Amino acid sequence: MELAHSLLLNEDALAQITEAKRPVFIFEWLRFLDKVLVAANKVDVKEKQKKLVEQLTGLISSAPGPPTRKLLAKNLATLYSIGDTFTVFQTLDKCNDIIKSKDDTPAYLPTKLAAVACVGAFYEKMGRMLGSSFPDTINNLMKALKSAESQGRGEILLSLQKVLSGLGGAAASCHRDIYKNARSLLTDRSMAVRCAVAKCLLELQNEAVFMWTTELENMATLCFKALEGSNYGVRVAVAKLLGTVMATALMPKQAAVMRQNVKRATLDEVLELMATGFLRGGSGFLKSGGEMLKGGGSVNREVRVGVTQAYVVFVTTLGGQWLERNFATFLSHVLDLVSHPRATQTHVEAVYSRRCVSFMLRATLGGLLGEKAQIAAGKEICQAISKQMRAVEAVVNDMSGENKAGGADVSASQHVMVCALKELGSLVQSLSTTASPLIQEPSVGLLETVTSVLLHPSMAARLAAAWCLRCVAVALPYQLSPLLDRCAERIDNLKSSPEAVSGYSFAMAALLGGVHQCPLGIPHSKGKLVVSIAEDLLRTAAQNSRLSLQRTQAGWLLLGALMTLGSSLVRYHLPKMLLLWRNVFPRSQKELEAEKARGDSFTWQVTLEGRAGALCAMRSFVAHCPELLTEDVIRRLMTPIECAMTMMSHVPAIIKVHGAHLKASAAMVRLRLYDILALLPPKTYEGSFNALLRELVAEFTLTDNSANTTTSLLRSLCHYDDSVLMGSWLQETDHKSIEDQLQPNSASGSGALEHDPSSIYLRIPVGEAIPGPLPLGVSVIDASVALFGVVFPHVSFKHRLQMLDHFAECIKQAKGVRQQAVQLNIFTAVLSALKGLAENKSTLGPEEVRKSALALVMGALDNPNPILRCAAGEALGRMAQVVGEATFIARMAQTSFDKLKSARDVVSRTGHSLALGCLHRYVGGIGSGQHLKTSVSILLALAQDGSSHEVQTWSLHSLALIVDSSGPMYRGYVEPTLSLVLTLLLTVPPSHTEVHQCLGRCLGALITTVGPELQGNGATVSTIRSSCLVGCAIMQDHSDSLVQAAAISCLQQLHMFAPRHVNLSSLVPCLCVHLCSSHLLLRRAAVACLRQLAQREAAEVCEYAMSLAKRAGDGKDGTINLNITETGLEGVLFGMLDRETDRKLCSDIHDTLGHMLSSLAVEKLSHWLKLCKDVLAATTDVGGAVAFEVEKDEDSEKKDEIDDDTMFTGLGDDEKSKPSVAPRWVTRVFAADCLCRIILLCENSDRTHFDLAAARSAQAKNPKGDLLVLHLSDLIRMAFMAATDHSNQLRMAGLQALEDIIKKFASVPEPEFPGHVILEQYQANVGAALRPAFSPDTPSDITAKACQVCSTWIGSGVVSDLNDLRRVHNLLVSSLDKVQAGKGSSSQLYSESATTMEKLAVLKAWAEVYVVAMKIKKEAESKPAKPLRRGDEDEDEDDLGTDVLPPDSLITLVQPELPSLSRLWLAMLRDYALLTLPAEFSSQLPPDGGAFYTPETIDTARLHYRSSWCPVLHAVALWLNSTRFGAGEDQEEVSSAPYKAPEGSSKAKTFEESVRDRMHLLLGVSIEFLCFPRPEEPIEHVMSCLQALSTLLETPCAKTHISEDQLLAVELLNVLHRLLLTRDPPGVQHQVTTVVQATIRAALDHLQQQRTIRGKEEDGEKDFKSILGEGGDTGELVPGKSLVYAAMELLVFLLVRHLPQLNSRVKESPSHVPLRPRRLPEESACLVANTVSILADVPSLCSPAGVMTILPTVLFLITGVLKETAIKMADNSVSIPVSAALQAIKTIITSPLAQAESIQTQWTSLVRSSLASVLEYSQPDESRPDMDEVSMLTAITLFLLSASSELVGVVVLQNGCMDRFRNALNSSDPWVQARCYQLLLSVFQHPSRALSTPYIHALAPLMVEKLKAVERSRPGTAAELQAVQEGIRVLENLVGMGEEKNRVQLLALLVPTLISYLLDENAISSAPQVSKSLHDFALQNLMRIGPLYPAAFKTVIGAAPGLKTRLESAIRANQASSKAKAAARQAQPTVQAAPTIKLKTNFF
Repeated sequence: MELAHSLLLNEDALAQITEAKRPVFIFEWLRFLDKVLVAANKVDVKEKQKKLVEQLTGLISSAPGPPTRKLLAKNLATLYSIGDTFTVFQTLDKCNDIIKSKDDTPAYLPTKLAAVACVGAFYEKMGRMLGSSFPDTINNLMKALKSAESQGRGEILLSLQKVLSGLGGAAASCHRDIYKNARSLLTDRSMAVRCAVAKCLLELQNEAVFMWTTELENMATLCFKALEGSNYGVRVAVAKLLGTVMATALMPKQAAVMRQNVKRATLDEVLELMATGFLRGGSGFLKSGGEMLKGGGSVNREVRVGVTQAYVVFVTTLGGQWLERNFATFLSHVLDLVSHPRATQTHVEAVYSRRCVSFMLRATLGGLLGEKAQIAAGKEICQAISKQMRAVEAVVNDMSGENKAGGADVSASQHVMVCALKELGSLVQSLSTTASPLIQEPSVGLLETVTSVLLHPSMAARLAAAWCLRCVAVALPYQLSPLLDRCAERIDNLKSSPEAVSGYSFAMAALLGGVHQCPLGIPHSKGKLVVSIAEDLLRTAAQNSRLSLQRTQAGWLLLGALMTLGSSLVRYHLPKMLLLWRNVFPRSQKELEAEKARGDSFTWQVTLEGRAGALCAMRSFVAHCPELLTEDVIRRLMTPIECAMTMMSHVPAIIKVHGAHLKASAAMVRLRLYDILALLPPKTYEGSFNALLRELVAEFTLTDNSANTTTSLLRSLCHYDDSVLMGSWLQETDHKSIEDQLQPNSASGSGALEHDPSSIYLRIPVGEAIPGPLPLGVSVIDASVALFGVVFPHVSFKHRLQMLDHFAECIKQAKGVRQQAVQLNIFTAVLSALKGLAENKSTLGPEEVRKSALALVMGALDNPNPILRCAAGEALGRMAQVVGEATFIARMAQTSFDKLKSARDVVSRTGHSLALGCLHRYVGGIGSGQHLKTSVSILLALAQDGSSHEVQTWSLHSLALIVDSSGPMYRGYVEPTLSLVLTLLLTVPPSHTEVHQCLGRCLGALITTVGPELQGNGATVSTIRSSCLVGCAIMQDHSDSLVQAAAISCLQQLHMFAPRHVNLSSLVPCLCVHLCSSHLLLRRAAVACLRQLAQREAAEVCEYAMSLAKRAGDGKDGTINLNITETGLEGVLFGMLDRETDRKLCSDIHDTLGHMLSSLAVEKLSHWLKLCKDVLAATTDVGGAVAFEVEKDEDSEKKDEIDDDTMFTGLGDDEKSKPSVAPRWVTRVFAADCLCRIILLCENSDRTHFDLAAARSAQAKNPKGDLLVLHLSDLIRMAFMAATDHSNQLRMAGLQALEDIIKKFASVPEPEFPGHVILEQYQANVGAALRPAFSPDTPSDITAKACQVCSTWIGSGVVSDLNDLRRVHNLLVSSLDKVQAGKGSSSQLYSESATTMEKLAVLKAWAEVYVVAMKIKKEAESKPAKPLRRGDEDEDEDDLGTDVLPPDSLITLVQPELPSLSRLWLAMLRDYALLTLPAEFSSQLPPDGGAFYTPETIDTARLHYRSSWCPVLHAVALWLNSTRFGAGEDQEEVSSAPYKAPEGSSKAKTFEESVRDRMHLLLGVSIEFLCFPRPEEPIEHVMSCLQALSTLLETPCAKTHISEDQLLAVELLNVLHRLLLTRDPPGVQHQVTTVVQATIRAALDHLQQQRTIRGKEEDGEKDFKSILGEGGDTGELVPGKSLVYAAMELLVFLLVRHLPQLNSRVKESPSHVPLRPRRLPEESACLVANTVSILADVPSLCSPAGVMTILPTVLFLITGVLKETAIKMADNSVSIPVSAALQAIKTIITSPLAQAESIQTQWTSLVRSSLASVLEYSQPDESRPDMDEVSMLTAITLFLLSASSELVGVVVLQNGCMDRFRNALNSSDPWVQARCYQLLLSVFQHPSRALSTPYIHALAPLMVEKLKAVERSRPGTAAELQAVQEGIRVLENLVGMGEEKNRVQLLALLVPTLISYLLDENAISSAPQVSKSLHDFALQNLMRIGPLYPAAFKTVIGAAPGLKTRLESAIRANQASSKAKAAARQAQPTVQAAPTIKLKTNFF
């Protein structure tokens, strides 16, 4: 639109472009105008109005297309409403003239339609401003209506609707007229016109009172007529009209009633009218009475479905509150519908009617009522059921037969029962655990009522009751076991009643089928119970012929249901099952023959049913226990199966003899046989292929079947994308369950439980609420088709050919309808076979097989039935895929090309165009590249065939397939295709919605093809992009929801590739409006798009949605019906979660909210918290449910009392003000999860969220800022509300949230009360939230979670007062008592693994508490003990409130339980150790389970152990450590454990044995885990396990154990090494070093002991120490056996991990760039230090020879660490690794092993080399400016002092060392000088003069020189002063060391230097402080030296008179200052003597 910058159309530009592009140009201008007019300046508009009106009215007569005319009309109307209105009447007249025109040519039609559209738009926009002109206009439109064709009729009616809406009540005079003219068109043959009439009448009924008063009956009849032969769109529109009119009749709109005195219809009248439609269809009331009475003619199905939708509209319009108040009436009415004989004339019709009624109930009850009202409705349904049941019982008990009509009542009652029970089941299941009040209330007696129906004479009712029980059990799992027991008991007691046997076995089967939905399962014993009942039934079946059939069926049904419990249970019963199966069938061919001769029709029926049952149980076994299907088991199953196959061939003969009623039983056997064979590998029954295929082919070609039954599988075998051609998108609407009835294949949508009772225990197909197996006839054909697909790929080519030829023959033979049916079935089978071939990657076969298949397929491409054409196209594509040869594909393509060029009929053009699409789809772009050009050109041509929209639809659909599959190869055809799509969008009438849908598909595919290129700015790309946007805009404006959905998904694609070009400000509001659409597909598309937008631009999305809400609020735009309130889009989405049931939609809503939460929650914290809180707070309303729990609840008086009337008016009177329904439990659970996510997001964003003081100050600065900690009370409140709710799922989520809150906020201090934490004030809430979870009736998973929260709370240290902690602590104590009660708890509701879970959770919680308690205790003990102050000071201390509990406090809570806890913990670890054994050791497991698990539940138990063993291990280690391995523990205690401790031996073990066992257990468990921690294991487990190990190794017992068995220690170290390779966090590495250190120390201690013992024995020998130690005499260390080797491996790995430079290989590699040493981070530094100190200990483990093996490595590493980490620090401190390295050097050099003579020479050379390395490293070097010289010097000094003997006289080293000292002395850094002096002093003082003398000679002169020089430059800083002082101290020491004779010379060096430091008495006062200090220092030293060496001193002083005078004057000046000072100074020198620099570690 860049060309038209002004409002006016740029006519020059228009003239320049080609004819073809003009419509697009004009449309774009109109779009531009539409946006601009609203925002434009009014003056501007008025200026150009005249010209604009001219241009726009000119366009009317230029034959605009549908989208253009819509926009044109809208713009004209807007223009007039903004600008001047005086020419509006001219324009209106002009339009009216066009409408009146007599020109009927098709070319003039668009102009007429445009005029009609303009008229509508004027009135809609300006309404009464157009005043009196409306009668003419309306008459004009009416006249035109009579003569118009269908497109015109539709447009005129829509215009009338707009006129009516604009004028409102003002047009009353024309209402009747419009009504009369419009109503006749309700039965128009064009569906689009019917829709338009419905919309027009819907608008009319707002004002026209007569429509819902006097005309009400006629309206109803009209609507029923309109529904006949309708399509989905018409049904929706007419249902809306009918429902709304009926609702208005019942509750008229106030305004209309005020005007006229009307008589309101009663509810009964309205319902009666609707019922006529449901029961009698559109036949009206005027047909002859006779026909009515006879009840002839079935109801038209479309009418029934439409009326069903109308019922829903009716109730929805009246609202949830109305439904609550009138539910009883409504329920009895709809149940009466199904009991009416007209609704149930045939079985299939009855099923359809039931489906409709179920839909009405589900749609109203499930959607409109809140949970509380639903419970009330549940009671109503219960009463209805019991009322029906009483009537039935009366009839059944009335044996005298007086009540002849009773039989009919019973059969009618079954359908009522089915509907009521189905709804009750759905209701309970959707309420889940919140339904407990409904189940528990005695007055309702729900369970009794439902179980009473199990005795109903009709099987359908019994099955429905069983299903309802299954729903109850799934919703409330604690009911499962009691219900099973109850049914078992009843079967036992009522064995002689056929109904009871059948009903209760159904119920048991249904309950068993529900177990997989209850995570807690059922006790294992229930399986045994079922088997025994089933066996009993099968055994006694033959005893009583009246019961044989029921008992046989019941027995097998139960066994089939048992299989769903899975392998772990079935394993135990398998041998018995195999035996039963074998015995049901004859053993041999001979027996089979003999059997044929015996029996009558009844025994055959029982036999066939029994065999069908057995096969069904087998199938269930194969499907649910795949783990048990070994070769052997399959072989044993095949015996009966093969027998069954043989028997099949005899059955027809038997049926001939005994009558046709055996056919059903025979079909059932076939169905079961096909089902089980389809699950087994075809290889197992290869031998029987021939016979089997004969049966299968006969089955689906209907050979022996006179009915024309068709399979239901065709749709699912065709491609999902072809839904637009087959109409199967109806599967994706809200009305799916009733629309299914109208599909063309046999019995479609008539699924019902009674067709196949086994479905009651099978898994429900995804997306269905209740299983609906199709009637037997259809199911058998379905099964045969499916099996054919499995077998076909394994059949020889010869047989394939025979079958294909046979198929062609069958089709030829059949005629008419039958031919269609046969063909459908054959095609489904062929598709199934081709699909099987493709999945098996096998080929179709040689040429003749292909030919035959191709002929079959090609024949069907011209079939008039569109579904067959679809199937043929699909088959062609699949064939091309399977054959995969280019020539074959080319031949197929060519055939279609030729056909399309010549054919003119619609059928073959559609069929062959689809064939092209399917070829491309299955062969892909590459395989069919050469045909691309031809295909595209042909399809583009076909798509322009305006004469047949069907051809357009199919060709466009194929085009979309080609674009999709060709990918980038299609790029060259994008422009022509796109221009065609745009042209068609602008011209095809909107009523051809399929064409528009396919155009949408094409556009989407094209966008994907261009892809990311769309971001570009080139001219071509810009054109493509704008075309795409225009296309989307046209589709967005389309009236059909599917087209709008297509537009949204195109925009979504565009947004993905070119996000900048999609205008969110218009897209987001449009999506928000669609969220309220009545179309599921549109809602799905909108949410899917929002989900994508929210991922990138959540903030913008929310803003635009809010702006839309504001616009709607300002009332400018009345059309938007939106419920966006201040909660914004998020609030709407949360609301949708309550209403939507579609899984895909809900998961997208969850994702969208998740993305919004992630990007917005932290910024808009209070908004999101309020959202969650509002959703969660809804739980309080439902609290109403509490009132039902009659007085048996002790604290019922505390709960809010609710009287009955408030229960029903709970929603408040103003319905519009708040959402109709309080959030349901599912939504509340989601909100609780959101809460946890918000906490996590805050944690990741900013720590201020968890710091109250910081948060308050931040808020003071920025009041808008929002921090989590300020909302803590809300968080706690929400978690509390959730944790104490009725819904178990919500309780779990609430406890989880509570745990998160405790963990994150436990350490946040309370600024106002120092020493206290912020959570302390919430103790009561936490306690109250946890308490209910420990009540006896709480499910195990909740109790387990609560234990976790308890331990978190106790361990968090929030509460320091023991009395306060006791409340929560007592909960754990009570649980512990439960655990100790042992296995035999009497009433078990859940499976044993649930008990395991609960017990382990308790033990884990205790373990966690104990670990924390011990940690606190340890910290308290390690603190310096305070002086004990008894008495009252002690309280003050607590108040001063250090966070630490007073020592021992928490431990005192655990102490009393420890004896029993430790025993239980050890038992649990034993179990865990056994459970982790690999499968091959399973024989070692104890046969009767462990302490906490039973052998049956071993697999699930493993998971529970896996999550809880870790804290327990740590706790046991701590306990063993604190009790020295339970030394004081009483042995008897062990044996008195409630369960036999698996010690085995009866005699008590010795203490040593028990230590050994426990060590093996703990080490075994730890090593097994650390060997291979699963990636999903949390890192805390690894840490915990390592801590346990290091705790364990602190105890003497453990030390001896691990050091005595060296291989154990080696294994441990190897495992730790491996752990380090896989797990990286520093915490883990640190913990590993601790364990390694403990292991090495333990080994060292052990070695010392051994050595001492040996030493005592062999006292005489001198060299005893070297006897022991690794490496022996050779020094060889064997990897895998050597502890030293293992330790070295691990330590080297750690060092190289943190200091890669140490690895010599790295240095050698050519790419190596030398790294500059850098400071290690804190954690790494500690690790390196630990590692180095362990390294230093390792050599002590070796023999002298061994030492020599590893020392080179050790020294190399240590000196390397020194080199890499000796870096100067700012504060001159020594880093931890450096001090560790220095300490290590000392340890090694002074090691006693150095004395061993055998290694003396090696030792010496090693020490020398090491020193040489250090010297080399300390060489001054530009590349290392920040080297820490001091540390290097220290190392050198260490060598000199500790290894003097080895180093004396090695000149090279000596020179090097002197050199380093010299450098240090000359250093510019005074600190280095000072340290150098100190180190030199230690060298000079070394006892070995041989060592020290050379250094003194070499370095003393330099020192003296340096010190002399000070006189010229006095020190300026404290550091410099210190250096001088240290130097003087060295000189003084040298003087002291010198011999008497040399003393004078030495003093002659010292004294003058000191005197030179003295200041002149005049200068003292002005000198700086440092200078003065030097003066004082010198003076004191002189005064101290004088008396020490008086003679020498005098000599020196005397020699130089100048010195003497200086000294004297200084002494005088000193004495002159006060005496006191002098005294103080005298004392000082002694202090000064100590060096002022202290090393952190003293190395010397």
